[in-house]
Amino acid sequence: MLSIIRSNGHGSRSRRRAGAAAAPLIALLSAAAAAQTAPAMRHGSVERVRVHGASLQGNLEGDSPDREVSVYLPPGYRRHWLRRYPVLYLLHGFTDTDLRWFGSAHLFDGAAAADRAFSGGVPELIVVMPNAMTRYFGSLYSSGPTTGDWESFITRDLVSYIDRHYRTIAERNSRGIAGHSAGGYGAIRIGMKHPDVFSSVYAMSACCLLPVDLQDPARGKLPELQSDAQLGAADFFTKAMYASAAAWSPDPRNPPRYLDLPWQGGAFQPQVAAKWAANAPLVMLDQYVSNLRTLQAIGLDVGTRDSLLPGSQALDEALSAYGIGHGYETYDGDHLNRIEERFETRVLPFFARNLRFR
Repeated sequence: MLSIIRSNGHGSRSRRRAGAAAAPLIALLSAAAAAQTAPAMRHGSVERVRVHGASLQGNLEGDSPDREVSVYLPPGYRRHWLRRYPVLYLLHGFTDTDLRWFGSAHLFDGAAAADRAFSGGVPELIVVMPNAMTRYFGSLYSSGPTTGDWESFITRDLVSYIDRHYRTIAERNSRGIAGHSAGGYGAIRIGMKHPDVFSSVYAMSACCLLPVDLQDPARGKLPELQSDAQLGAADFFTKAMYASAAAWSPDPRNPPRYLDLPWQGGAFQPQVAAKWAANAPLVMLDQYVSNLRTLQAIGLDVGTRDSLLPGSQALDEALSAYGIGHGYETYDGDHLNRIEERFETRVLPFFARNLRFR
């Protein structure tokens, strides 16, 4: 820059002119330097496939056993034909579908978050999300005659399909399971029961960790809906209670819904409440301590303004009481507002650290 400044008797004016002329060049060089230091964005691809679930055949809800599944393939998958990848099985929340993460109707843009993470240096994974939308707006990833055996669908039917059709590292040390909200519940439930299939678990803002006081009529007494149209028009809480009944208190002798509600005919049903409580991970945990100890890693997070915070706190305390290693993090957020960000910056790096690569 100094070489272009010449003294001509009006030195200060000449320097001002030189500086003004150089300003666009400085800006151009700065932009070029920034472009060289910023990682180039690389994009993966998403396939939507249909997976037959033998475990879901004959479910009393009448849901199809053939389930759509979104499969995110990382940027290197199409270029490195001999490379095999670990797999993260990701579970969406209640009333959602895989398309809300990996389709056009985004609640969270899972593909964009993965692109950013992998472009920034996080080792690449395959991410798989099944569509768990059902007649009752969600399976809760549970097992029973009404919803079907969703645990076996994920741990057996889905894992088997993905290992057959994609270049996976087909072993438990290279498989993880995670989810948000009801999906976080599913990840904890399935992870603690099937450590032979998944080695690492991460629950984001998990629901349903604690048993609910169903004896309180304000929480347990529901309108007896006679049609799917009535259920579709119901509020979120009513939908969630019917889905819980389908998953946790199924009744093949009680058509047409094949479920038992915690209040029927104005009377509290203690046996139904006991079945629901038995499906809460904080109640289940004592039975699966030895399984939890075999997991490579467990991660939990929840926003400090999330109504589900008490459940995650209780699970953190229970795992600590048993000396089970895990990570637990709270952050400034509610149930929805930072999930895509945390999937990129917390969840994917967590599995990249803890799953086995070749």
